[in-house]
Amino acid sequence: MVFFFLSQADPKLAEIILACPLPPLESTRDVFHDLASCIIEQQIHYRSTKKIFARLLAKAGIKRLSPENFPVFEIQALSGIKISLRKFETLNALLDFWQKEEPTWETMRNEEVRNTLGQIPGIGPWTMDMILLYTLGRPDIVPYEDFHLRQMMVQVYGLNPQNRLKTQMKTITQTWEAHSSLAVRYLLAWKAYMQTK
Repeated sequence: MVFFFLSQADPKLAEIILACPLPPLESTRDVFHDLASCIIEQQIHYRSTKKIFARLLAKAGIKRLSPENFPVFEIQALSGIKISLRKFETLNALLDFWQKEEPTWETMRNEEVRNTLGQIPGIGPWTMDMILLYTLGRPDIVPYEDFHLRQMMVQVYGLNPQNRLKTQMKTITQTWEAHSSLAVRYLLAWKAYMQTK
């Protein structure tokens, strides 16, 4: 039903849905773990091609990063790579936040999630969108600041990147309505799919 709706609402997306397999998404549902991947790798681990975060976890012998095992992760893995001061400060802010707060993410509305994450210094709109889209699986997220999404929308829809691109993108994305996240995932999958051709 969702695929039919998107195909009817957006003919260009319909072509992508028919041609491109959508990679499965198995979310951790773990906001701390996924935030750490965004901070360390500047990419959420679901979309990572370099697998830096995954390799660091393996080096530390950790499957799921948590505030409790973070000291082990820091000593066994993180200390062996160069990390910017800004990333280091954001990781510390993340740990400090988790010591004080235990939000019930699943029951929060999107804006409540954004406002809560915004209390952590160094966490910006792109990271908030990644958590909403991939970790919490919200169906109606469009990460307008995502470089790869912007690139694909320029390519697929012929948008002008020099002229209020976000406004142009919104003209397209409003047709997706409550199924924006699925449309976004297809566009990102299309980029990866075309790179194999």
